[in-house]
Amino acid sequence: MKNKVITAQQAAALVNDGSTVCTIGMTLIGAAESILKALEQRFLATGSPANLTYIHSAGQSNRERGNQHFAHPGMVKRIIGSHWGLAPKWMERIASDSVEAFCLPQGQIVHLYTAMAAGQAGYLSKVGLGTFIDPRLEGGKMNDRTRALADLVEVVSLRGEEYLFYPALPLDTVIIRGTTADAEGNLTCEEEAMKLEILQAVLAAKRFGGKVLAQVKNLAQTGSLHPKQVVVPGNFIDAVVVCDNPEQDHRQTSSWFYDPAYCGNLISPTSELEKLPLTIRKLIGRRACQFLYPGCVINLGTGIPNDVIGTIIHEEEVSDDITITVESGIYGGVQAGGIDFGIGKNLTAMINHQEQMLYYNGTGVDITYMGAGEMDANGHINATKMGDRCTGAGGFIDITQNAHHVVFCSTFTTKGLEVEFRDGQLRILREGSVKKLVKDINQISYNGEIARQKKQKMHLVTERAVFELTEQGPMLIEIAPGIDLEKDVLQQMEFTPLISEFLKLMDASLFEEVNFGLKHALCSNEHTESNHH
Repeated sequence: MKNKVITAQQAAALVNDGSTVCTIGMTLIGAAESILKALEQRFLATGSPANLTYIHSAGQSNRERGNQHFAHPGMVKRIIGSHWGLAPKWMERIASDSVEAFCLPQGQIVHLYTAMAAGQAGYLSKVGLGTFIDPRLEGGKMNDRTRALADLVEVVSLRGEEYLFYPALPLDTVIIRGTTADAEGNLTCEEEAMKLEILQAVLAAKRFGGKVLAQVKNLAQTGSLHPKQVVVPGNFIDAVVVCDNPEQDHRQTSSWFYDPAYCGNLISPTSELEKLPLTIRKLIGRRACQFLYPGCVINLGTGIPNDVIGTIIHEEEVSDDITITVESGIYGGVQAGGIDFGIGKNLTAMINHQEQMLYYNGTGVDITYMGAGEMDANGHINATKMGDRCTGAGGFIDITQNAHHVVFCSTFTTKGLEVEFRDGQLRILREGSVKKLVKDINQISYNGEIARQKKQKMHLVTERAVFELTEQGPMLIEIAPGIDLEKDVLQQMEFTPLISEFLKLMDASLFEEVNFGLKHALCSNEHTESNHH
């Protein structure tokens, strides 16, 4: 059999001008840094490969590395991805109109790989209807340069129902990463912190005659790998690059070179968990946790949810009653946050990215906790574009559209907001200069009208006010103790909300450093569990 091991520079030379290149990863997990850097060096030295179409499902950067290596003018002509919040160079290029940019929902890109691998013309889905992905709104076009181009996504009608059709995007090169390979290309992922959608993308490339380039840390004797551990059989891989500096270019995640607890090879002592100090983010997370009920399966989105809610659940000793999931495919455990979003230690299960999206798109998670940038009087939410900065959707649309209950977590205003907690009350020391409850949102990431039609439960939780989406629109149902309804809430909004005749005060215990009694509250939520399904 052929020895497929080559250098990163030789692998980079296999990518042609004008190709469609797909990389697999999430944050920096799965990033084949040796190959990405070699491609960047080749372009900077020779001007080739140029005019690439670059496709990626999840965000793939830690603000410095990952797909930032491709963000040079001339190298990529068109980017089709879901998230750029940790890729400042890409946000800059999109905002400056120097690249054609399409945002598609993360899960839909992953399902599209599978559809392409299966020989289909594309993927049919309701995900994205009524949001900025819908071609009747923006078609996922993220700047002026792209708006002049033909739509990627189409609205189609089948058996009297509307769907979005995501067309096949032929792949010329797919770049993947594993932990170990043999010289024939058989690839395993035993030390990777996520399972990702590696095989789906590889098979999509093979359908179109594309090449597969793989980076690994270790080279094994041919035939020595356990067949059940092989994620991609060697016959699908064209070249293997063994990373020559794993400490730098084959990190398990941005913050850790390798921690066995993040790939399930070790259960670390739970006593390590530090208690989070009470901040505005933790306060919002605490109030959001009051919607939990025993046995519910929840999803944590990036931002406030992922950074505080898992920790609150552990602090309040209710982790045995709740199943936490993240879009990468992880279950249970303790989630890492920030630039390491999507991984966790001491997990109970890890499935691949595409399988997780099947669950979120189909059954739908019981409760999803998501960040939010703006809300309008329809209950529409913008979480994807602030000013000209496009963070993109990531898995947001996939998850919120089908969850049984969506809880958005956000500060009430932003830019300069300062608060303090004293005697079970909230005091605004300095108001934020930017309002988040506005007349017109910048982009529809979540469609409140569709949510109302299908009677989906939705709440927006802030540090001083809680809103519930009703058939008539968002209704103010709670305010924080110590807050002036007129001055601190209504005057800081650009629209007048419905106000519940039973307007309540948020629990004073939320504003104290001590535990706020979530365990007890879960028991009282138990009788309502049947209403949730």
